[in-house]
Parts: sequence; C-alpha cells; structure tokens
Amino acid sequence: MNDQEFYDRLKKVVSARLAVPEEQIRLESRYAEDLGADSLTVVDLAMALEEEFQCKIFDSDLDQIKTVADTLAYLRSHLSA
Repeated sequence: MNDQEFYDRLKKVVSARLAVPEEQIRLESRYAEDLGADSLTVVDLAMALEEEFQCKIFDSDLDQIKTVADTLAYLRSHLSA
C-alpha cells in the first residue's frame, strides 16, 4: 500500500469516528483542538484503527499521538516492525 492509500484509509476511519468531513482532516489536524475529540473518542478511534490496520495501539502510547500525522507515523512504524 502506498502512502496516499494509507493516508486515505486513515482519514476514512477518523472521519467516521469523529463525524468530521474527510476534507477537514489534514496531517497537522490535532484531535482535540481541531477535530473536537475528547479522551473517550480518542480511545474509540484507536480501537477502530486497530481493527482497520490489524495493529495494536498501546494505551500508554495514546498520550503521544496528538495529530493525524502522529497517528500515521505510529501505525507505519508498528506495521513495519
């Protein structure tokens, strides 16, 4: 899967879970400040991403994932490991 396909899949999940149009989701978008996610929504999003990408996102890592770009980097690093 190329980077654009990976990003498109990520945006679809974020859009569905946060009820935000995909067009508003950018790499620099911050979950809380820009996309309106609270801590419970972030946990729900993490579970959806785990299912979509067949990858474990550790609870202890959620505090470090603040933006869409952070999520992309996290998933990429854990999928290639």
